[in-house]
Amino acid sequence: MKKIMRTPFTIEDIRSLRAGDQLILSGTVYTGRDAAHKRLCGMLEKGETLPVDLAGQAIYFVGPCPAPPGRPIGSAGPTTSGRMDAYSPVLIKECGLRAMIGKGGRSQEVIDAMKEHGCVYLAATGGAGALIANSITRAEVVAFDDLGPEAIYKLELDSLPLVVAIDAEGNSLL
Repeated sequence: MKKIMRTPFTIEDIRSLRAGDQLILSGTVYTGRDAAHKRLCGMLEKGETLPVDLAGQAIYFVGPCPAPPGRPIGSAGPTTSGRMDAYSPVLIKECGLRAMIGKGGRSQEVIDAMKEHGCVYLAATGGAGALIANSITRAEVVAFDDLGPEAIYKLELDSLPLVVAIDAEGNSLL
């Protein structure tokens, strides 16, 4: 089934998605790779306030390329999601993260957290970073700028095509 949604997500939005659904996503998403995830989880362990509110949001596992002239961002293809598996359950449980966007499989621990707390894993097409960048209308670094392309960016999306790879019931295409 094809669905069109905007962030932030409600729990009802997430629970309505099924593995295999095509999703056209617009709205705000945040980026984050393993270095940013490690910092976020370290801040949570210390009881610190995170630099972004992830409740109802999506994290896109990407390290975007620099923006060419006249564009908000360069190529923005997904990175391998398994590198975030050590951190994702904490962000799902503690922060209310509702969606993750990337490529590749996820661990059983991540899937269990998704099922318990209501989160989905959305697949972006690997190797299509330049095409994906066309759906990004705005990009700004909002945290950890010292990490360069692994900083946390706030992206504004307009009609990014994705596939629900793992739904909130644990059903998987992978």
